Amino acid sequence: MLEFLRGTARTPSPLPLFPLKTVLFPGGILPLKVFEQRYIEMSTECLKHDEPFGVCLLKQGDEVNLPGSERHRAEFAEIGTTARIAQCDVPQLGILHLRTEGGTRFKVHSHEVNELGLVMAQVTAIASEPRAALDESHRPLVELLDLLMTRVGREHFSAQPALDDASWVGYRLAELLPLPLAIKQTMLEINDSEVRLKVIAQFLREQGVL
Repeated sequence: MLEFLRGTARTPSPLPLFPLKTVLFPGGILPLKVFEQRYIEMSTECLKHDEPFGVCLLKQGDEVNLPGSERHRAEFAEIGTTARIAQCDVPQLGILHLRTEGGTRFKVHSHEVNELGLVMAQVTAIASEPRAALDESHRPLVELLDLLMTRVGREHFSAQPALDDASWVGYRLAELLPLPLAIKQTMLEINDSEVRLKVIAQFLREQGVL
């Protein structure tokens, strides 16, 4: 598992998936209310072994197993992000409140659905983007992000913000801005922080924000 988390594993490793109608970015904070048995058991195992699960964008299907739904028809993006449980509260029996943190991006090579309806995938990690200093031309993006973080509340972000890192700034803007989920997924899949920032800046110019 350590090789996987470092992005050095060459062969696929098993990872339980939580397909959601959201995109989790590395370094992001994702609160979850868990009440389905399959995800309660998954969360319990992850906590017990201090291991992450994977979050993938749900492209078709439902997050919750609805009566009469065909869960095997759910479709999700093949690029996702690991989520490590940083905090777990049990407000009442059968419900977990989780605070998770985005970690390593990964690619799904194959998957199967177990008897509980939990998706078990074989994945390989995608190497983390190297830390890169922000070009001065992107200073307006940093100022916008700082404003958004203040309005949303600093407690909803990591304890150590990296406003001088191009990758961190791009990921945070991509998760905060009202972008269509398909575009957010594209922002996750881009492997170049400079390209991501340029795409975001273009979007903001088109919206008259920059």
